Amino acid sequence: MRIGIEAQRLFRPHKHGMDIVALELIRALQVLDHKNEYFIFVKPDEDKSCINETQNFKIVEISGANYVVWEQIMLPFYVRKYKLDLLHCTSNTAPLNLSTPLVLTLHDVIFMEKSTEKNTSTNYQKYGNLYRKWLVPKIVQKCKSIITISEVEKANITKTLGLKNDAVTVIHNGVSRRFGIKPNPETVKEIRTQLGLSEDYFLFLGNVEPRKNVKNTVKAFVDFAEKNPTVKLAITGLKETFIEDILNEINKKELLDRFVLTGFVDDITLLALYSEAKVFLYPSLREGFGLPILEAMAFGIPVVTSNISAMPEVAGDAAFMVNPYSIAEITAGMTVAYSNKQLRKEKINLGYGRPALFTWQKTAAKILAIYQSNGYDI
Repeated sequence: MRIGIEAQRLFRPHKHGMDIVALELIRALQVLDHKNEYFIFVKPDEDKSCINETQNFKIVEISGANYVVWEQIMLPFYVRKYKLDLLHCTSNTAPLNLSTPLVLTLHDVIFMEKSTEKNTSTNYQKYGNLYRKWLVPKIVQKCKSIITISEVEKANITKTLGLKNDAVTVIHNGVSRRFGIKPNPETVKEIRTQLGLSEDYFLFLGNVEPRKNVKNTVKAFVDFAEKNPTVKLAITGLKETFIEDILNEINKKELLDRFVLTGFVDDITLLALYSEAKVFLYPSLREGFGLPILEAMAFGIPVVTSNISAMPEVAGDAAFMVNPYSIAEITAGMTVAYSNKQLRKEKINLGYGRPALFTWQKTAAKILAIYQSNGYDI
C-alpha cells in the first residue's frame, strides 16, 4: 500500500503542537510498519535533521508560495504523481478536490468557536482561521475517516459540524519517551544560570491565544508570589511587554522580576526546565488534548490544570484541578501543589503512571488500523 502523510511544517525550526504530533507519529510508524510504502510531504525549511528516510519512508519536499497554494494545488499534484492509495492529512485541513481516499486528523474545532476575549492573533493566524472555517465543514464530508485526539473534542466536533457520532474516531496523542529522562545536571545548571532562574521556580508554557489563560495565570501567581518570596515563574513563548501590561493592569509592576521570560525554547532547554520545576501550570480554558500535562508528569512535576475541556481526560486524578476562570482557585492550586507535602507526593506518584497510558506506539498502531479499515490489506 502506498500511503501519503501530509506534514507540511515538519521542517520548520520552531515546531508547535500539531507539528510535534505529526513528527512523533511518523517516527513511531517507521518503527512499527516495514511493509507499506510511505511518502512524507513537507515544505522545505531549516530543520531537515528532525527525521530521516528509511527503506519504506520517502521524504518529499514540495515548494509552495503559501499554506493554501501548497495544500490545495501542489499537494494533490504529488499525490497523483506517486499514485497513492491513501492520503493522511495531519493538521485539520486537506485538499478539497482529491479523488484519493482521505484520512483527516482534526485536532479540534477551536477555530470555529467564538471568543469573548480580545483577539491577539497575528494577521497570519487570522487568515489561517478564516481558511479553516471555510474549508473544514466541506472537507469532513469527503473523508473516509476522521480522527481526533480526545473524547471531549469528538463531542465538540460532531456537534459543531453536524456529524454522526460514529463519523469520528478518538485516538489519543502520545508522550515521547525523552520526557522523564533527566538531562545532564551540569546542562540544567548552565541553562538555569543563563536564564537567571533559581532552583525555586514554577513553569508555564505561554502563548498569546486567550484560551491559554495567561492573564488569570499571571494574576494568580502574583497573589502566590506575594506570600512566597523565593519562587519565580518561568514563562516560555511570550515577550516581557505582554507580562508588563498585565502587571500594570493590577498595579503590580514591581513584581516583574519574579517572572523569567525565556522566549522560544529548544528541546534541550524545555527538558531542562521541566526537570527541575517545582510546579507546572496548565490552567487553560480550552484544549483539544493537553500533551504538556503528561510531559510534566513524566518528570515527576506536580501539575495544576483546569477542571474543564480535555484536561481531566488527560490528567485523570493525578493533577491539582482548578476552575481556570477563578484566580483565587488557581492561586489555591499553586499553594497546595507547592506546600502540601503529602498531597504533592500523592499527585506525583499518580502522575508517573499517566504517560504509560498515552504512548506514540499505541497511537501509531491505532492509526495503522484506520488505514486498514479503509479497505486495504495491511
